[in-house]
Amino acid sequence: MAESVGTRALVRLDLRLDRLRLGLLIGGLAAFVAMVCSSFDSLYPEAADRQSFAADMSASGAIRAFYGTVYGTSIGALTAWRSSGMTAIAALVAMFLVVRHTRGDEESGRRELLGATVVGRQAPLVATLVVALAAYVVLAAAITLVLLALGQPFAGSLALGLAFAGMGWVFAGVAAVAAQLTVSSRTANGIAAAVLAVAALLRMGGNAADANGGSAPWPVWLSPMGWADQVRPFAGNHWWVLILFVVATAVLVAAALVLSTRRDVGGGLLPTRPGPAAGASWLRSPVALAWRLQWGSLLAWAVGLGVFGAVIGGVAKSAADVVRDNPDLADMIERLGGKGVISDAFLAGSIGFLGVAAAGCGIQAALRLRGEETSERAEPVLATSVPRLRWAGSHFVFAFVGPAVAMLVAGVAAGVAYGLSLGDGLDQVGRVLAGALVQLPAVWVMAGVAILLIGAFPRWSSASWLALIAVIVILFVADLIDGAQWLKDLSPFTHIPKVPGGSVQALPLVLLTTVAAALSTTGIEALRRRDLG
Repeated sequence: MAESVGTRALVRLDLRLDRLRLGLLIGGLAAFVAMVCSSFDSLYPEAADRQSFAADMSASGAIRAFYGTVYGTSIGALTAWRSSGMTAIAALVAMFLVVRHTRGDEESGRRELLGATVVGRQAPLVATLVVALAAYVVLAAAITLVLLALGQPFAGSLALGLAFAGMGWVFAGVAAVAAQLTVSSRTANGIAAAVLAVAALLRMGGNAADANGGSAPWPVWLSPMGWADQVRPFAGNHWWVLILFVVATAVLVAAALVLSTRRDVGGGLLPTRPGPAAGASWLRSPVALAWRLQWGSLLAWAVGLGVFGAVIGGVAKSAADVVRDNPDLADMIERLGGKGVISDAFLAGSIGFLGVAAAGCGIQAALRLRGEETSERAEPVLATSVPRLRWAGSHFVFAFVGPAVAMLVAGVAAGVAYGLSLGDGLDQVGRVLAGALVQLPAVWVMAGVAILLIGAFPRWSSASWLALIAVIVILFVADLIDGAQWLKDLSPFTHIPKVPGGSVQALPLVLLTTVAAALSTTGIEALRRRDLG
């Protein structure tokens, strides 16, 4: 077909540009699964111990909501259970990859340069999808091989690998459709991320209701993340569920290809509202302009974390009721949230997850500056009397203020929901809000990493997302590895006080804030000294 001419050359180009990112994705997720499998093999070598552990994890709807339903007691089944949350990472990388090479290239003008050569209209989209889909086939093979090397059955190993691949395929399709709808890569990523957030909420609701591990409740079947669980690797291997991934991917890819023919290059199908002929007077300052560019994504983060905060607060009491008489489960909750009242420990551990999510808000806000630089929109601003540091600071301030607002909303929502579940009204808001706000120094450290990379190593600025992924991996696997305190200490969130329930020590918070300030200052100074572009 003439519209796909040049696809092979663009596939080679995309592979060249993303070979490091894809290598890190495949190697990182395969290593994660291998660590989880090895840890369960060493911690629970006896079948009776694994059966007891699985019963503990299935006892509470709140635990099932966050970690998933346990469908088996073998080493492989427990590995699949603990690894299921990381399918969201596979989805996120697929989204970023597809949007970067479709809408991102159009936004930056690279698509027009390609279009001036012998390249068909559909070739860039087709090439990107070929690379994304093939990369997740390789990921499935890598996960299968590492599990086989650890002595796990072939069928279950392949099923788990294909569950990860299926998530990548579906959300590559979601991102491809989102890229046709809007003129902004940031908005396209936001649309795809919103779909992923809804999928996560549906999975949480379905797993919370799946008390006996039998037929999955209907919300699970509306979520690709729920489908990944229902493949049930090492616990029946429901191969037919993989058909859902294939069909959904085919429909989304076909929709993206059709939609791409119905819009102009550089345009989107969703109508864009024309701005006024003259800018408002309040937009004359760099901070006001940065606010105008940042407020949409910050609002989305605040609403999203607020919803998850309300869910956490609403289930905390039920989690405590189940865990209280279960020493093993109580020990796991206390490792996450500290010693003390079980409900407080559950809240503290769960709010820690919200803190990690808020770090994503800070990183995204900081990277907005890099986007303005690479798209050459910074030059008209700096051609005026606006100093470079004032321009940079106007964006970087939202990397700190944005997560603070999001955590404030999440803390209030969690506190209100928890107080209502206890019948205490608003009495719990202050305690839970304190647990949310103490996360901020660690969140700011992650924002500082992004600012440092933007200033000193701009070509590697997107690696700040890899730093966040590393923190998530540490959060998931460190407790499963004996003697891994050094690994936990690499994460700034390890040093946050466990609140509510624990005591607050000022020193760790001061040190983390100091580290965040040092990283940010170094990055800003490097930005001042280097050339833009």
